[in-house]
Amino acid sequence: MIENLLLGLATAATPMNLLLCLGGVFLGTAVGVLPGIGPLAAIAMLLPLTFHLPPEAALVMLAGVYYGNEYGGSTTSILLNIPGSPSSSITCIDGYPMARSGRAGLALFMTAIASFAGGVFGISIMAWASPSLADFALMFGPAEYFSIMLLGLVAAAIVSGTGTVRGGMMVFLGVLLGTVGMDVTSGTARFTGGILELRDGIGIGVIAVGIFGVAEVIAALREKAGAIPEGAGRLRAMWPGRRDLIRSGGPAARGAMVGAVVGALPGTGQNVASFMAYALEKKVSPNRRRFGQGALEGVVAPEAANSAAAQTSFIPTLTLGIPGSPTMALMLGALMIHGITPGPRIIEDHPDLFWGLVVSFLIGNLMLVVLNIPLIGIWVRLLAVPPRVLYPATIVIICVGAYSIESSLADVWLTILFGVLGYLLRLWRFEPAPLLIGFVLGPMMEEYFRRAMLLSRGDATIFLTHPGSALILAVTAVVFVTSFLPVGPLWTRAMRRLIRA
Repeated sequence: MIENLLLGLATAATPMNLLLCLGGVFLGTAVGVLPGIGPLAAIAMLLPLTFHLPPEAALVMLAGVYYGNEYGGSTTSILLNIPGSPSSSITCIDGYPMARSGRAGLALFMTAIASFAGGVFGISIMAWASPSLADFALMFGPAEYFSIMLLGLVAAAIVSGTGTVRGGMMVFLGVLLGTVGMDVTSGTARFTGGILELRDGIGIGVIAVGIFGVAEVIAALREKAGAIPEGAGRLRAMWPGRRDLIRSGGPAARGAMVGAVVGALPGTGQNVASFMAYALEKKVSPNRRRFGQGALEGVVAPEAANSAAAQTSFIPTLTLGIPGSPTMALMLGALMIHGITPGPRIIEDHPDLFWGLVVSFLIGNLMLVVLNIPLIGIWVRLLAVPPRVLYPATIVIICVGAYSIESSLADVWLTILFGVLGYLLRLWRFEPAPLLIGFVLGPMMEEYFRRAMLLSRGDATIFLTHPGSALILAVTAVVFVTSFLPVGPLWTRAMRRLIRA
């Protein structure tokens, strides 16, 4: 392992690779701050440049944009309640209340630290266990993936701050929205209402920015804007106290573990990882009522999971040749441009590429911490911008971000429509986060369900005859039933003690 890391250091520490890594993480952070754009557009624009770069340098730069976006995406989530990326949507729930209560600097500082810790943990898992995790991921078939997605939906409904019934309704609405567009199997349009722009479905960026960002602007227009606390951007205000560190250690560790495991599974990614980490933390926390009101754990856990998943998502991409997201598909394209075929032998055939990428991840995460912490004071000053300037500028940024996704005015109108819906949900005391979870997991569940039924030739017992799927379904049933029984609190306390242990 030491020899491999030294080989990677010799590759990653060349002046050109260091400069490209710095440029990649800086660009990724900037893209993450702009809502709705995401790393896919940035990587797609940079892909032609990789023709003129060595494969190691090309992948180092593109990967820097990828995980740098996860750092930047939390900035506007915390300060303006506008998710910079879909995976940072869950950070809005507690990050924005922290900013409203004068703890924006602390939230951004702890986000940077949790992201760094989660990233380092994910890098460690990638370095030590890539072959083993690749074999483990191959054990998961369509039935197991369907069952774990179902568990995620049930958990999202149960941990909703407005109750299980309301949470279930929001999950169901999210699943329905996820079915809009072309059916992958039959090629027919579903629930489009004859609108051509909906044939490609609704983008998650449109929904996330709408129900969080636009809805927040509408709500803020009816409220008196609060002044930024004196010295909120200074180091003293950002530095966490002993109690904050104690409260954040466990959530960061659990979030990193969830993110590392979920990120290594093909087809999941950061969205699922951050949602599951938040759901787990809310379930095991002794003070569940603080979630949604500015709980530091609600910011630390999903951000740690987000960064860990961003690193381990390279495991199935490189070792199996299975991209877990469109962004990872572009990474595969960059490799194939240079004649490198991802697969189980990539570590043996191209050790300088693999280990150079691993070491560049560590260097890039260090660069992100150095870049982001000094900028916290500047970001916090956004809260001091007068509302007459801040809110129109926010709407303009949101509309530009929504338009840039597919260069479609329909996405702009959909964003505004979901903003109105998000505001109405707030008035009716519905939590929007379960809707996003249902929207993300619903189409994936449908796809894996169809695959499982095709493999079994229509026999639905495949979900029970496969041991892994049966075990996950049993856990799902227990979690669902106990949430309605009087023994639910006893079960919850027992699970908290077990997970803490």
